[in-house]
Formats: sequence, C-alpha cells, structure tokens
Amino acid sequence: MLIIVKNFSKVVLSALLFGSTLASCHQNGGIDPNPDRRTPGEGVYSDKSLSAYHPPIEVTLVREIGDGLEDMLKALPDETLEDNRWSQLYEQVLGIQIKYEWAVRSEQYHKKLDIMLASGDIPDIVKVNAQQLRQLSHAGLIQDLTQVYKEYASPLTQQVHRQEGSGTLESGMIDGKLMGIPETDSSIEKAMFLWIRTDWLDRLELLPPKTMDDVLSISKAFTEGDPDGNGQQDTYGIAATHYLWDPIMGLTGFMAGYGAYPNIWLEDESGKLVYGGIQPEVKQALKALQDMYRNHEIDSEFIFKNGSKAKQLVADGKIGMAYGEQWGAFMLQSSRSGDPDAEWQAFPIVTDSGKAGRVPLKFTTSYFYAVRKDFAHPEAILKMFNLHLEKNWGETADYGTYYNNSSPVWGLSPVTPFPADKNLKAYRQIAEARRQGTTSQLQGEPGFIQGRIDQYLNKTEDGESGWGWEKIYGPSGAMSILDQYEDNHQLLFDAFAGAPTETMIEKQTILDNLQHDYFVNIILGEPVEQFDRFVEEWYRLGGADITAEVNQWHEDKKSRP
Repeated sequence: MLIIVKNFSKVVLSALLFGSTLASCHQNGGIDPNPDRRTPGEGVYSDKSLSAYHPPIEVTLVREIGDGLEDMLKALPDETLEDNRWSQLYEQVLGIQIKYEWAVRSEQYHKKLDIMLASGDIPDIVKVNAQQLRQLSHAGLIQDLTQVYKEYASPLTQQVHRQEGSGTLESGMIDGKLMGIPETDSSIEKAMFLWIRTDWLDRLELLPPKTMDDVLSISKAFTEGDPDGNGQQDTYGIAATHYLWDPIMGLTGFMAGYGAYPNIWLEDESGKLVYGGIQPEVKQALKALQDMYRNHEIDSEFIFKNGSKAKQLVADGKIGMAYGEQWGAFMLQSSRSGDPDAEWQAFPIVTDSGKAGRVPLKFTTSYFYAVRKDFAHPEAILKMFNLHLEKNWGETADYGTYYNNSSPVWGLSPVTPFPADKNLKAYRQIAEARRQGTTSQLQGEPGFIQGRIDQYLNKTEDGESGWGWEKIYGPSGAMSILDQYEDNHQLLFDAFAGAPTETMIEKQTILDNLQHDYFVNIILGEPVEQFDRFVEEWYRLGGADITAEVNQWHEDKKSRP
C-alpha cells in the first residue's frame, strides 16, 4: 500500500550520526611527539592581526558540549574546557582570557541559547545561525564588524574566507554591513561520488558505469543477481534514507546524473537565478527513482530509516551502491566487519548523456560569530580566528600540538575556522610524494594520512583502520576524482551565497518540507505529474518572493566592487 508522507520535518543529517568519522577526515593532523610544547607568549608575532593585549582582557562566550568534545576531554586528563592548550595559547600570545558564561550538553544548548538571545543579555562573543544573526542585528544588540575586519583580519584569514568566492564573507552581511564573522565551511568537501562494491561488480562480471543507464543496469543486477552468493534476493542496488539529501546514502548525486540539482540556485541563460528543485530535470530523476523503488532496488522501508538505521543495511552486506561525500569510505567500511572481502571504490558521478557531469555544491556556511554591541574589543574575535588558522596552516603551524595528537584537539578552541580546500591540498601533496617516491618525508596532515594508508597497505595489526584513508587518498581514491572534478571545471557552486533573505527565514522550512513530501510520495508511487503541482505550490507558498529576493541580491552583488 502506498504510504503518503505529509509535513515530514527535516531530520539531522547523517553527518552528525557519523560525526566521528567525518571529523577524522575533515579535521586531523600529524602526531607530535612532544604534545606539551607551547608557543612562547608576547612578541611571537609582530603583525597587528596577532598583537597581544596589555594588560590581558577577558572575553566571555557560551559553549555547546557534544559527545565528541566530552570524550576528548576525558582522554586529556590534564586539560579542561576552561583550561587547555588553546585557552593557554590565546592568553599567552594574544592576552585573551577565555571565560564561558555557561556550557551545556548539545540537547540543552539551543533552547538555552534561544532564551539568552531573547533576553538580550548576550556574552561578548556569541556563535549564532543566520536567522539569529539577523534578529540580533535588527535589535541593535551587536556591532558592525566591517571596519574591524579590514583592520584586523590576517592575510590568511582573508584568503580562507575568499577561497570559494565572495559568498562566504557576504553571508555574514546584513544591509551591506558585516554583522558576523562567518565560521568557514567547505562547499568543495560536499562533492558527490558514486561508491560501488567492486567485489560485487567482479562477481557479476560488470564494468564500472559510464552513463546513468549503466547505473540503472548495475542496480538491477545487484538486486536480482545474488551478488552476495547466498541464494536469496535480499540485496538492494542503491542506498537511500528518509532524508533524501543525506551526505552519505542520499540522492543528490543520483539526481545530478540527470542534470537535476534540487537544493541549489542556478543561473539561467538570461542571467537570472532560478531554484534547482523546481526545474524539469528533477521530474525525470524522480521517475527513475520511482521505477527503481517499484523494482525493489531501493529498500522499501527507506522512508522510516535515518542514516544510522540505513547504515545497518551496509553493515549487513545488503547495499551495492551509495552516492556520498568522500568520507563515506569510513561508513561503508562497516560492511567489512561481516565480510572481510568486501571492497568499495569511489567513482565519478555519471550522466544520462555520458558527458562529464556537473557536481552540485550547496553553499554551506551557516554559523557566525557576533560581537556584543558595547564590547570594547570587537577585534578579539578576528585575532582568535587569525591565531587558530596560523597555528594549524600558517608559517608557524604546529599540527601535532594544536590540531591532532591522537585526539582532534582543534575542537578545544571556541573558534575553529579551516581552509575549504585543505583536504584536496593534502591529497595533492601525497600524490606528488608518491610520484617522487618521497612519501616517508611527508609532514603534518599529509604525513598523518599517509601513515594510516601505510599501516593498511603493510597489513599491520591495526592496519584495517587505514582502509578508509586509502579509499579517499589513495591513487584511485575519492580525492583523485575531486582533483579531476576541479581540473575539468565540473564543480557547480550554488549561485546564491548570501545571508538568508527575509522570506527564506519565514518560509524556507515550509518549502523544504513541501519539496521533501512531494519527492518522497512520487518515489513511492504517486503520479510523476504531481511534480508540476509541487512547482505551483512552491511558488505560491513563498518561492516567488524568495526568487525575487535572491535575484535582487544577485543584482546588488554585481554592483559591488
């Protein structure tokens, strides 16, 4: 019987469910044999962007404590949330003493933050989302940081904020003023790959796909051809979860194969911005998914399964393909617990035409550091950004002490900016070292990654932990494909990279739920013509106003230097 889904709220991305593995790829570095080493204090940096306060100043913040941070603090008995290598560094080098007004578990944090923001009694620096930033700005509770940024942002900080264009910095602007320093995120890290069980390909004598027709054929064979050899038809061609756009096992990459980009804004032939989720190519992709669902190539209960539950199918050896980001290797590795011969490999996404596909990259910067209106030292937030980047990626970087020394100690810092392309750069350094035969000389993050790969290739006692690293950074790993994506100009960045518009703040959740419900129902069997009704409702319920606002932003951006 067809299950109709209505008003299905968005769920937490499986990136949160698999946060530890994501962090290990996105946030890791070399192991320092002397983790207690500290940078000496005053006078280390002569640049204004890293100058120290005399006397030291106190900066108040609030803090969310998740499982990862709590576990790390337990593993570091000599450090606490208030007194650790990062708080000491900020005080020693910058003369900034970190003080938390409160720090609570994640499940309590957002409620307590909302109450605090509503009262208007905020700390000196507060991390907020785009809607909260706008509310604080309209209430006159925070400072304009435009001039402060010009004076105090280090060249490295400016470079990081502009690595993926001007959108990152502009996302913190309201009415042309920089009201929050964006916490950098990486769009390029969201690139999609097609992960395939290559041992199943070999067993069924299939070749890797070159077109979407090939993907459909492989999915059918993985469903009906008994690839696990148990004599039962109990496998699925492709993974899916009840949040259609999960970073692993989501359907973003599948839809891109039909030229459909449902979660980003695109520039049309006239130069106007249009929303990808209402374009006709989406209908074709939904029809293909509907056919696959009807043929039992997708788990019939996918609408009830979040990423964690869907992961169990992978661990049980029931999934043959999954679209996902590069860190998917760590999640897919679970299949090897029950079958040590299980092998996965990342492949480029393919298209229905067979031509190189565009890889959609949603703009993901969504959190900002705002400064209380009457705080006397608004530049303090930039100095902290500058120092965090400097000690991890600058000329005085010390990865083993401040990034990862078997624990991801970067997370002890209240601010954690990072270069968007850091993992791709690490891959390129590793690839170059492989060509020259000098991998043993790699340092920092590339050295750490290569060390894990070597453990796997050399079959050491804990070598299995390096399997995922090899699938990402190996010669034919996901990063080698990302390198090709960039060289071939296949990356399709979100055309809208500004702060949420007024109507977005009011209506975006409604529109997201509307899209989710219609798409799921079509996959489950509703007539694909329902897509046209979705488009009409999308415009009527706020999409038309959002489109106008987005295009106004687009025009205003053209006029800015």
